[in-house]
Amino acid sequence: MTQGQQLDYLISYLLRERKSEDKNWISGRIEDKQRLFRSLMNLRPPAPIDREFLEVQDEYLQNVAAKKGITRMETMSPVKPGVYLWQGDITTLAVDAIVNAANSQMLGCFVPCHNCIDNAIHSAAGVQLRWECAQIMGQRLHYPTGEAMITKAYNLPCRYILHTVGPVIQREVTDRDRALLSRCYHSCLELAAAHGLKTVAFCCISTGEFHFPNELAARIAVQSVSDYQQKASNGMEVIFNVFKDVDRDIYQRLLG
Repeated sequence: MTQGQQLDYLISYLLRERKSEDKNWISGRIEDKQRLFRSLMNLRPPAPIDREFLEVQDEYLQNVAAKKGITRMETMSPVKPGVYLWQGDITTLAVDAIVNAANSQMLGCFVPCHNCIDNAIHSAAGVQLRWECAQIMGQRLHYPTGEAMITKAYNLPCRYILHTVGPVIQREVTDRDRALLSRCYHSCLELAAAHGLKTVAFCCISTGEFHFPNELAARIAVQSVSDYQQKASNGMEVIFNVFKDVDRDIYQRLLG
C-alpha cells in the first residue's frame, strides 16, 4: 500500500468502529488525512483491535518515524559523565526508555491532535499503547502522583515507555509539589533499573499543561538525577530532553 492507501484503510476502519458514515475525508489532502487519522486514534477508547489493522498501522507509523529521523545515543556527547542534554522530538530517540508526562488516568490524551507530550507519544506508538495502559490500570481511575509504570514502546524507536504523573500546580509551588516532582524522577529511574535498562530520556515533567515553573522544575530534575546516580552503582545514563529553547537554555546553565 502507498501511504495514502494506508491512511484510507485506517481511517475507514476507525470510522466504522464509531459507526460514522462521513465520507468527506476521501478526497482530502494527505495532510488532512494524517490529521484525521491521529484525531481518531486520540479519541478511540482502549480496546483490542484486529491484527490486519495493526499491521497496516504499524507499517504506516514506522515509515513516519523513519522520515522524521531517529537519534541514537552514540551521536550525542555527554555534558558530564552519565548525563546528556538533547533538544528535539522525544519520540525519535532510540534509547532504552523515554519518559511520558502522563495524566493520572494513564490512558493518554483524548484531545484530538493536542500538542502535549502524552498525545505525541501515544500517537506515534499506536493504539496498542492505550490498550496496554488500560490493562495495567485495571479498575483504578487514577494513578498516584510521583509514581511510574512501564509499557512497551510499540512503534517508537525506544524499547520502553516510563509513564509518570507529575504534580499539577494550582497557585504556588508547595514543598509537597517539589517532593512529588523529585519522586517522579526517582520512580522512573528505579523502575528502569528494575527492568535492566541503562539509558533513560526525561521530558520536562509537569512544566507544560501542569504549570510547574520551568526553572524550578529543571533544578529539581537535575538534583534528583544527580542524587540517584551518586547513590546507585548501575551506570544509568540520563538524557534531559528539551523541546523549547527556554528549557534548553535553563538546562545548559544548570549543567554547566
